[in-house]
Amino acid sequence: MDIEKQFNLVANEYDKNRRKFLPCFDDFYISATKFIASNISNPKRVLDLGAGTGLLSYFWIQHYPTTEFMLVDIADEMLDVARQRFSGKDNVSYQVLNYTNELPSGNFDVVASALSIHHLENEDKLSLLARIYDLLPSDGVFVNYDQFCAGQPEMNCWFDSYWENQLANSGLTDHDIALWRERKKLDRECSVEQEMEMLNKCKFKIVKCIYSYHKFAVIVAVK
Repeated sequence: MDIEKQFNLVANEYDKNRRKFLPCFDDFYISATKFIASNISNPKRVLDLGAGTGLLSYFWIQHYPTTEFMLVDIADEMLDVARQRFSGKDNVSYQVLNYTNELPSGNFDVVASALSIHHLENEDKLSLLARIYDLLPSDGVFVNYDQFCAGQPEMNCWFDSYWENQLANSGLTDHDIALWRERKKLDRECSVEQEMEMLNKCKFKIVKCIYSYHKFAVIVAVK
């Protein structure tokens, strides 16, 4: 089953279970976003790639209520949840698009993504990051909140084992975990270090991991 079908399948349950799937939810989404927002003044437009239900944009819009947000995702049913979330907000728009093939046209001061890019093969990651670099203006910002491997097979086993043990005790149903195992087959994780190397290769002038908790990290890159 491909990515679009997998995530359409869980669209209505996705947000409800996020805290159970991410043991570091508050630090990952809320604290990291607060740190980033304290250093970026009123971007005019933000592009959310792989936006899904709009969860990441929800935390960003708390800091930038008048900024224009464009949410892009391949799974239209996930975006339907986002449309409900932001109902009545005329500064949020949506586009069903496979961002591995193309990016939306227009100008964006920030490109952000959460738990999406790790589905790409490394060569596709690099190609996407290069296109994001080209899309951004000077001093534009890319932020990736994502899932990574440890970079060493033995330590990655530690990371995976710890995460799976947490999920087993999180209150998720067997059905939830079974669906997660199917989605996990789509993962193509790189390490934080590998992605930072890709960003440097794309000529971003600042590249920094601002948050890390085992498999989850937030990387900021400034053009």
